[in-house]
Amino acid sequence: MNEELKKQILDKIKEYNKIVICRHFRPDGDAVGSTKGLGAILRATFPEKDIRLINDDYSDYMAFLGKEDEQVDDQFYSDALVIVMDTATEDRISNKKYALGREIIKFDHHINVSPYGSVCWVEEERSSCSEMVAEFYSFFKDELTITKQAALYIYTGMVTDSGRFRYSSTSPETLRLAAIMLEQGIDTDKLYANLYLDEFSELKFKSHIYKSMKITENGVAYVFVTLKDMKKFGITQEQASNSVFYLDGIKGSIIWLAFIENNDKSIRVRLRSRFTTINKLAEKYNGGGHACASGASVKNRAEAKKLIADADAEIREYKQNNEGWL
Repeated sequence: MNEELKKQILDKIKEYNKIVICRHFRPDGDAVGSTKGLGAILRATFPEKDIRLINDDYSDYMAFLGKEDEQVDDQFYSDALVIVMDTATEDRISNKKYALGREIIKFDHHINVSPYGSVCWVEEERSSCSEMVAEFYSFFKDELTITKQAALYIYTGMVTDSGRFRYSSTSPETLRLAAIMLEQGIDTDKLYANLYLDEFSELKFKSHIYKSMKITENGVAYVFVTLKDMKKFGITQEQASNSVFYLDGIKGSIIWLAFIENNDKSIRVRLRSRFTTINKLAEKYNGGGHACASGASVKNRAEAKKLIADADAEIREYKQNNEGWL
């Protein structure tokens, strides 16, 4: 799949002595895993090249994977190749100097609503951008070198963005590529401990979510997390955003939403679904994303109520015209 694009990307990588790899802000496991995974492969394969992983923010949740590189001066970018991972639109790129690069490559699995870069490799059916990195390595395995650490980064991104290989985007190819990463000797016990063990304060927060969550007539489960809640339970914005995952096991609810208050009082929304798609709904509210996993933003509670009502109407229509949902 996309053999010519992959060859163009490798040719560009070979052409440049300086490479900057970046991703979207507020990174998740896939953004970090794909960035660090590709970087580790390229550093092992081309030790003579100056390869930097540069972004303007990071993730506490992914801190166990290690740090990224410090920002460099503008001159470094002037003759560098910039590779942007897991980022659908340019306004979401964390490294604000990315456009100073001589050339840009886009490596992504989101719906390609905003192509950018001289080479744009997008496969929206992939479970993760990290899966694409695994595919890139597998396709050029006779030319590229993978390390145990690179495999750990890539596998982490694959696990987290596929919901532990439970989401519908998980294909036979996903599992074959994951197996290649496992063959490198990853310690999955330590990985899963870092990913899935909770601090005591997070469990208390989770209990709060279960007490305060609500559900609409047709089955939209939703919760609001305020700045006051975050302060009370000692959690970060990133941890608060994970509350959307606490709502994914309710029978009859095929859309669930988490509304997270920002410091400027605006409200970030995380939308998830099964069976039905929600990316069009997200686009209506200043967002977008995958068919069943998207993000949006609303200005206030009144607009949030409109989003909830629209989601409820979508569930009603889906349930009236489809069978087999739970």
